[in-house]
Amino acid sequence: MVARRIQVSVIGSGPHEAAAREVGRLLAGRGCVVVTGGLDEVMAWALRGAREAGGTTLAILPGERREHANRWADHVVVTGIGHARNLAVAASGDAVIAVGGSYGTLAEIAFALRLGRRVVALEGAPTTDGVEVASSPAEAVELALRDLA
Repeated sequence: MVARRIQVSVIGSGPHEAAAREVGRLLAGRGCVVVTGGLDEVMAWALRGAREAGGTTLAILPGERREHANRWADHVVVTGIGHARNLAVAASGDAVIAVGGSYGTLAEIAFALRLGRRVVALEGAPTTDGVEVASSPAEAVELALRDLA
């Protein structure tokens, strides 16, 4: 049996470039695959941070065209199911880190919690019961990987 690498989904949106890039970088440094929805803002910055650190990235797109993924995606999954792809993003992570965000992020958080994934909120991400709140990217990564690594 081949051991699978830990995958962490990074979700969110908004002007949180530094935090998202640092989360991606730190996850890659711990050997994790970084999973996002593959588009812009937090999704792109987290993948960029991971790639710059030599990590592996995975984008799960809402649309039907691989070329719509941001340039930091190593592997691209095209779903053609719009916002319903939020379930795939949440389910693909062994844990989830939210950086900023809005309604789509809130939906991904709900899916992740329903699936029993650890969810960590950072920099204004929506929270609810079961979500842990971190004050820095380093703390978010530590909380997300607790009991996984």
